[in-house]
Amino acid sequence: MAPLLLWLLLLPPPAALGDLRPEQLLVLTVATEANEGYERFLRSAQRFNYTVKTLGMGQEWRGGDVARTVGGGQKVRWLKEAMEPLKAMGDLVVLFVDSYDVLLAGGPRELLSLFAAAPPPGVLFRPRPSVGPRGRSRAPTPRPPPRGKPFLNSGGFMGFAPAVWRLVERWRYRDDDDDQLFYTHLYLEPQLREELGLALDHHSRIFQNLNGAIDEVVVKFEPGRVRVRNVAYDSLPIVIHGNGPTKLQLHYLGNYVPGGWSPEGCGDCDHGLRDLRGAPAEALPWVLVAVFVEQPSPFLPLFLRRLLRWRYPGSRLRLFLHNREPHHEPHIATVWPRLQRHFASVRMVGPEEGLEPGAARDMGMSLCRQDPQCQHYLSLDADVALTHMGTLRALLKQNRWVLAPLLSRPGHLWSNFWGALSPDGFYARSQDYVDIVQGKRRSVWNVPYVSHAYLIEGAVLRGPLGAEPVFSQSDTDPDMALCQRARETGLFLHVTNREHFGHLLVTSHYNSSRRHPDLLQLPHNTQDWEQQYLHENYSRIFQESLYEEPCPDVFRFPLVSERFCRELLEEAQEYGTWNQEQAGVHSVALSRLGLDGLWMGALSRYLAPIARKLFPGYQHKGRAVLSSVVRYRPSPTPEEAPPLPAATVSVSLGLSPPQGGGWRFPRYDCGVLGPPPGWVLLHPGRLTHRPELLPPPRGTRFALVTLLEP
Repeated sequence: MAPLLLWLLLLPPPAALGDLRPEQLLVLTVATEANEGYERFLRSAQRFNYTVKTLGMGQEWRGGDVARTVGGGQKVRWLKEAMEPLKAMGDLVVLFVDSYDVLLAGGPRELLSLFAAAPPPGVLFRPRPSVGPRGRSRAPTPRPPPRGKPFLNSGGFMGFAPAVWRLVERWRYRDDDDDQLFYTHLYLEPQLREELGLALDHHSRIFQNLNGAIDEVVVKFEPGRVRVRNVAYDSLPIVIHGNGPTKLQLHYLGNYVPGGWSPEGCGDCDHGLRDLRGAPAEALPWVLVAVFVEQPSPFLPLFLRRLLRWRYPGSRLRLFLHNREPHHEPHIATVWPRLQRHFASVRMVGPEEGLEPGAARDMGMSLCRQDPQCQHYLSLDADVALTHMGTLRALLKQNRWVLAPLLSRPGHLWSNFWGALSPDGFYARSQDYVDIVQGKRRSVWNVPYVSHAYLIEGAVLRGPLGAEPVFSQSDTDPDMALCQRARETGLFLHVTNREHFGHLLVTSHYNSSRRHPDLLQLPHNTQDWEQQYLHENYSRIFQESLYEEPCPDVFRFPLVSERFCRELLEEAQEYGTWNQEQAGVHSVALSRLGLDGLWMGALSRYLAPIARKLFPGYQHKGRAVLSSVVRYRPSPTPEEAPPLPAATVSVSLGLSPPQGGGWRFPRYDCGVLGPPPGWVLLHPGRLTHRPELLPPPRGTRFALVTLLEP
């Protein structure tokens, strides 16, 4: 009994427990490398000014694969060595926790206050709801208090230094022996439990294990802080441990606690930022940009041209491009000479190589891994529209090991990240997913899955991810294989929505058998369609009243780009069958070209607002009496041309440069030349504006004529 009496004499009197000060608390943790989990733990400790000492940093781990089997004894040995010089410090409280899967949610004063209110001084362990295979013993388990968790978890405990020393000095085992079983046997032995003063935090006042308790835990937003709340015990635990298979839930909580996102904003988004301001080109990181064209993708030339407009010097960029689609070879060939001049080096693997998507991604990643000069690897799929030309700089500035820009389909919740995983490893919607996609919460988020576009540090490729192929040795989707490898190696996958970077394209409606498949993408990829096919001055119609009125109630204004006109005309000419309407006038109905739905959609979306501005009260219903590509040539006979068909509203879009000719409105004795390409002539019809055709005196003129009825 003498050692027990000596231990009791070293402890402070009960009255002094309530007077514990933060400087009396020492946090001991274990880590052999400074990975992202360890850095997250340190940030949480530094936020509350904890004093932390790390055991084992830089040493070889010989404690076994504790994620899959028993082990962890090396932690006890390190703790024993650290506690020996502290064993006589009776007023020192020691908190021992893991680090890779732990964060601290409250400060030292609160922690010590909760410790002082716990059972009589000794060592207070984390509880767990079930025993698990590592903690089984034949000894009976002490009866817990009502609704309390009955079993011990070895991942964290706290006590006065003499008590902790008396506990760990009993360790006499190998580094790969089971620390959980060691502590459990001591706790289950009644005499040792009493002698060592062992107790459990049954109601999670201090320690919160997530394994088996995910449904008990919620994020609680308070003014100026965010906490983890245990709703089962109405407690605000301090030490949050993502033990077992709950690492992803800890990542979710770590996005908020202790200093992540809150209604006041993003607390720690700016930690570790890389300052690129004013850096000369030669000082900027080298980046390998890997582009993957694995399926027919809309607006690929636009995607490639955007690469040339990044706000980042091409002299610090290398390009790897894998194209699996023969359909896209001419699109790439058009832009390739400019890419060659822009990037420091380029390499392309075409469809003739027969490279599978996984193997192609492994090749691109290997190019960076094997190049010591490659500091970052940016992977881009062809269905990504990076409209923010500073995206690469923004990702580099954020300075994460793996970081994706958040991209979603406009107007939809489909995005390039998952907020949670289902039990079988596929998509599950997290509670905050919608708010993140819609930009209601903006931060840098730790998530289980990213795809389509992501930046990886070159050191990560040469380190944690390893030299083995990542994508091609898995039966899953390539991006899922990458994310699974990252999760297994402890890498954090981040996605940021601090800025708007762009969007994802819809590829399922892309018909590569058409001559100009991008032309039909208006209902599916509206933003990109507008950039390519809407007239560059369209918005000026509303902002500056950019329109002409050459005759009463006859208006002329820009609507679509010359590219739209050129491609529509090529579709009509490829069809080849023109119907003669009258001498010198031939037409092809848009319905014959399969483009009538596209054009009516464009009129409803873009012409209707103009019509309401020019003709107040007019409501466009979108019913077309006639909609055709019309070819006008000089009339071979001098006879007067018959009147043109008319409707309530007439729309004529110029498709080719004017060659003279146009329309005359007899009621007003006023003539109008045919509009230039991309410009529209809009006027009423019927009695007031029934037009007469003025054929071109020379050459050929093309127009898209549409007659609309309400």
